[in-house]
Amino acid sequence: MTEFRIVQATALPADEAWRRVTDWPRHGATVPFTTVRSDGRTVVARTRAGRLGFDDTMDLTRWEPPQGGRTGTCLLVKRGPLVTGWARIEVRPHHGGALVRWSEDLRIAPLPTLLDRPTAWCGRLLFRRALRTLLRSPADPPTR
Repeated sequence: MTEFRIVQATALPADEAWRRVTDWPRHGATVPFTTVRSDGRTVVARTRAGRLGFDDTMDLTRWEPPQGGRTGTCLLVKRGPLVTGWARIEVRPHHGGALVRWSEDLRIAPLPTLLDRPTAWCGRLLFRRALRTLLRSPADPPTR
């Protein structure tokens, strides 16, 4: 199973944390060799190194921003021929800021199930860094 979860607290208010983690083009700036575009219903992350590249195409199936103290939830369903699974982003108010929970099931078609654990481990590292970068304010030190 390739499911992983990342939880990150931030001093940002929930609505600002939501805005940042659902700003799809900004995701491309946090993931190496990747650009991201969206038409509001579909998100496409294009990863390319030289002539080799692939699209991670995701349908936005749930969009409920946080409001009135309620948890916001975004659900993306991956439907590419190479990358499948889903990603769920939840943002809720927490101790004067927000708590962001990113859960993902990441499957890469040609990889055998034997590599599920390393895939989840790599995904967790990559997306933890991306989440910290998305939530960082300009005055914060850079994420390593």
